[in-house]
Amino acid sequence: MKVAIIGAGNVGKALATSITRAGHDVTLTAKNRERAAEVAREVGATSAEGNAAAVADADLVILAVPFVGAADEVTDDIRDGVAGKTVIDVTNPLKPDYSGLATDGTSAAEEFQKLLPEARVIKAFNTIFAANQAAPSRDIDGFVAGDDDKAKQTVISLVESMGFSPLDVGPLRAARFLEGMAYINIGLNAQNGWGWTSAWKLER
Repeated sequence: MKVAIIGAGNVGKALATSITRAGHDVTLTAKNRERAAEVAREVGATSAEGNAAAVADADLVILAVPFVGAADEVTDDIRDGVAGKTVIDVTNPLKPDYSGLATDGTSAAEEFQKLLPEARVIKAFNTIFAANQAAPSRDIDGFVAGDDDKAKQTVISLVESMGFSPLDVGPLRAARFLEGMAYINIGLNAQNGWGWTSAWKLER
């Protein structure tokens, strides 16, 4: 599968690492093109000159950028290029002061779907910290939410190929709760000095 990742920060790099390791072709892009090229070299991926170029030949696109402050710019760049494609939103829409989520009664994923109306937006990976994204385990659940069943199955296949235990949690509006789960885990690590490797696992 050809996967384009927009964002080369901790999350973008971690996902590029594990997705490349799983045998997929990864193309990275970021606002800082030198950073994207450096990360691509480190993980065995390739880099693109910009967001539009990165998504042009991709089967699947991952948004690993800050939702607050970057969503509009990135979606403007890729709107035409992702028409009919699956787009994974991995973001958590934290307020700048970390006092809560910047969305009100909705989710970042649903907002991305409005901004990219011809794409099939799926929520995944947002409940998994970067350290775990880079080192997948079957002991960690990879929650997947979306309204398009075919797109959701594609993402579930990707999650499983990386080494997580995929779990379909329903429609895209379920992303509201996934983002809340991530917020709780972020707060627990910040308050307790944990090592940012805690993860959600449903015992079943």
